[in-house]
Amino acid sequence: MDPHTALTDLQAPQSLTILSLSHHILDPDSLSARNRTSNISDSSAQTTSTPALLSADLAHYRDLFSKLRFSYVEQVTKERFLRAITGDPPEFVDGGENGQLEAKLRVDKAALKEKKEDVRTLVQELEEQGRQLASRYETIQLQTAQLDEMPKSIENLQFTISALQDAQEPKSSNPSLSMPLQPTLELLAGREQELSDIDAQIAALQSALPAKRQEVERLQDELSPLQMRKINAVQEAKEARRRREHGGLGDELEERGRWLRSVDSGLRAMLEV
Repeated sequence: MDPHTALTDLQAPQSLTILSLSHHILDPDSLSARNRTSNISDSSAQTTSTPALLSADLAHYRDLFSKLRFSYVEQVTKERFLRAITGDPPEFVDGGENGQLEAKLRVDKAALKEKKEDVRTLVQELEEQGRQLASRYETIQLQTAQLDEMPKSIENLQFTISALQDAQEPKSSNPSLSMPLQPTLELLAGREQELSDIDAQIAALQSALPAKRQEVERLQDELSPLQMRKINAVQEAKEARRRREHGGLGDELEERGRWLRSVDSGLRAMLEV
């Protein structure tokens, strides 16, 4: 069965009445009950059955059956009384038989009361189940209407997609821009994961930045004396180079002066003068 046929079957009108609902439960094989149900269904086919109408029908049938029961009991009682007084010989009932009948009647009334309680509980359960079924039926009707509109919506979407694909000029040479939906979503998820990892690395570097800055400041403090010593050493080297370029006579005289002073100091120490 194709979806269109299934939707057509679900949308077919259905007549719901008390007798039509109870037909398959009470007497599924009876031809007379089937005919009676079909007649009642045909008479009520012009109206749309709802839970409210079913509740009204139930109250009507309950009142009708109560009146019919009363009429039946009254008719049977009259018939038995007439048979008792017109019989040959007439039936006479004494007090003992009345007592036995009253005792039996009390037992029957207690059993009937218990059955009525069972029936009342069963009716409550059926009413609750009926409400649930009515709610589910309305939900199914709504979903059926949505399913009926879905093929048209799908067709319109496919036409829109085709029109958008045809209107894409010029087509991009980047294969990432022409991928289907699922690979595009996977690629997007991967890029978002990479971006999240980069954000985490940036956050870690930003948290470590103060410590690195303090380390740089400490190294700069240690480097300042070394730079001063480097500058002094460069200046001394330049001065020495300048002296060598001018013949180196000054350095030789200075060295000879040191030697003479050391010799003079040694002689004075030896001569004690």
